[in-house]
Amino acid sequence: MIDKMDLHTHTIASGHAYNTRNEMVAAAYQKGLEIFAITEHAPAMPGSCHNMYFMNYRVLPRNYKTMTVLYGAELNILDFHGHVDLPDSILKEMDLTLASIHPPCYVSGTIEENTSAYIGAMKNPYINIIAHPDDSRFPVDYESLVKAAKEHHVILEVNNTSLTPGSFRGNCRENYRVMLNLCKNYHVPIVMDSDAHVDVTVANHGYAQELLEEMDFPEGLVLNSHSERLYDYINKKG
Repeated sequence: MIDKMDLHTHTIASGHAYNTRNEMVAAAYQKGLEIFAITEHAPAMPGSCHNMYFMNYRVLPRNYKTMTVLYGAELNILDFHGHVDLPDSILKEMDLTLASIHPPCYVSGTIEENTSAYIGAMKNPYINIIAHPDDSRFPVDYESLVKAAKEHHVILEVNNTSLTPGSFRGNCRENYRVMLNLCKNYHVPIVMDSDAHVDVTVANHGYAQELLEEMDFPEGLVLNSHSERLYDYINKKG
């Protein structure tokens, strides 16, 4: 499988990652990526960036040698309605955005409530990717999730960190198997992401790729192999 991108990574600005922007970008280029994104944790995550950090993204270059560099945020879903922790006035200026559930920012509800939280976030036109919807601590109705992703033109992520042995997220491999079978049925695209918090794991998608190959997941639905299609799904247009 050709792998041209990594759209979910963090720098020291997120508060619990370990490399600078320049170090992460250089690592991505060395891995041969065509498109690389830095997506810092949004303000509700303890120790992360203030709104002003995201408002100033316009000063950053979008190219590094032959590689496109994108800047966005990993937004925290805050409630069962899918509200997130940055306003639309900032989100619409970002190259791309991810939305996810994290324990410090969200208290799990029922399957219906957690599913509603994800779908509410998908309804925001400036949210492009649902990150790591894989944790059994936050159970969801995967058929409703996948159908909503198709309806709202949102990408679902297969998070390599979640699949790494020792991950603190629960039953991720089993949950992804359910989600990916539904993505095949409904023709919903996915993206493999590293969720790297250190430069050595940039573009590390080995566990995700292994799962996709095991399931004979269609390469046509894996955006990592089709970088030209990414711009149909994100805020920044190619």
